[in-house]
Amino acid sequence: MKKLFYCIAIILLRVSSLLHAQPYVSQVWSPDLGNGNYKNPVLFADYSDPDVCRVGNDYYLTASSFNCVPGLPVLHSKDLVNWRIIGYALQKLTPEEVFDKPQHGNGVYAPCICYHRGEFHIYWGDPDYGIYVVKTQNPAGPWDAPILVKPGKGMIDPSPLFDDDGKIYLVHAWAGSRSRINSILSVCELNEDGTRVTGREVMVFDGLAEGNHTVEGAKIYKRNGYYYILAPAGGVKRGWQLALRSKAIFGPYEQKTVLEQGSTAVNGPHQGGWVETPSGESWFLHFQDMETYGRVVHLQPVAWINDWPEMGVEKNGLREPVITYRKPDTGVHPPVENPAESDEFDHPALGLQWQWHANPKDPWCMPTNMGFLRLYAIPLPDNHFNFWDVPNLLLQKFPAGEFTATAKLTFSSSTSGEKTGLIIMGLDYSYIALSKSGDGYKIVQAVCKNADRKTPETIVAETPVETNSVYLRVTVEKQAFCRFAYSTDGIQFVPFGETFKARQGRWIGAKTGIFAVRPDAPGNLGYADFDRFGIEK
Repeated sequence: MKKLFYCIAIILLRVSSLLHAQPYVSQVWSPDLGNGNYKNPVLFADYSDPDVCRVGNDYYLTASSFNCVPGLPVLHSKDLVNWRIIGYALQKLTPEEVFDKPQHGNGVYAPCICYHRGEFHIYWGDPDYGIYVVKTQNPAGPWDAPILVKPGKGMIDPSPLFDDDGKIYLVHAWAGSRSRINSILSVCELNEDGTRVTGREVMVFDGLAEGNHTVEGAKIYKRNGYYYILAPAGGVKRGWQLALRSKAIFGPYEQKTVLEQGSTAVNGPHQGGWVETPSGESWFLHFQDMETYGRVVHLQPVAWINDWPEMGVEKNGLREPVITYRKPDTGVHPPVENPAESDEFDHPALGLQWQWHANPKDPWCMPTNMGFLRLYAIPLPDNHFNFWDVPNLLLQKFPAGEFTATAKLTFSSSTSGEKTGLIIMGLDYSYIALSKSGDGYKIVQAVCKNADRKTPETIVAETPVETNSVYLRVTVEKQAFCRFAYSTDGIQFVPFGETFKARQGRWIGAKTGIFAVRPDAPGNLGYADFDRFGIEK
């Protein structure tokens, strides 16, 4: 019993420390305007397919993570505007033997987070394996092992409904790339703990028959006796939001367009989740596809008019997104806070902003309590063509339209050809690196176009340096043009190489981060000690 109380105390301490740690305030994007208003996007980062739930005065958000690990990020907010990353629901992707290698564009699709009878649930679809769920009583983690609720191909974007009579239903969409059907929404019944399908699929909406192509990303709710399904149609670049409603779970459903681009620059606007504040206000979080910058998150007010959720504001007979608006009435006024970006590597744990491109392995990375993060120069994969196949890239999302990232490192290399550096990663990539060359070191820039098509990278610039301690920098400008530089003292930076235009990855935005690699040669691994990774204006 003492051991049980000790474990509970440790969990409570961990949650408290995460939720009450010093707020991180970004230098490059903060949506809170400080005057009672906010600007969109509230998350200027690639939190694709966001979903949200409320427990008391706390809001929790999750998003697609695809092949990136850890997966299923969990963010916390008190006001739907200021957000903090508090953990991940998946520490590794399954099947592990598959996701031990980069699986670009596969993995975790469009999750749904909810709270029921003291437990948090996250459902998501893997289009190759089926629909999964994880559970916990502590949203900061740890989460239970994933349960395969419904095996099969092509099922995506699940959302559960815990009905008033105790029954549990699940709505989901279909990926045409696997199932060869799309724009269909299905509902099935689950068992009493929501871990297994007990009833057959029932088609409740055929978007193509109703003039709505690419219907997906459904979220299901119940309000005032109606079942509501909120789903986007028309695709991520030029689509719109639908609301479907019915008095019966299996339909038939009426439909109404409740949000579209209108006169704004907010294309899409694509799928998300509805949440209600304690004061009774309704809000909708959704994404906008900004290509290289990923799928950024917007917050829209919702007005219930004739039992329809009308989103954004009315203009010229349409409902369109807001750009600036008053903050939600949540009853609390938290300090300005943004998801972590810069990292001083002062703690013996990896910062929550970081993700790998595949399931991590020892000894890729060694956090320390000595003020640095150690990356070992891991041998490049067999038969690799470029960094598209490299799993040990430690990356984070682009945090704004314009920013500068600077890495400070010391390289203790053990063999010629080892290199460590700062990378911009996507379908195209470029990096600036410190490379071991014979008895010395050199700075190199590599560029690879169409990395997903197995195009070899090209070294476009190199210069010798007489030190193994350097600062590497990339400045990301408007339209994602990237300019590299290096310094040996952290004061004078030398522009280096050619300008590179970043591109998004497969279903994700471009990312920036660090790496250390080597040829597959005998001998001990060299390593790079990163003292800092800073995101500034």
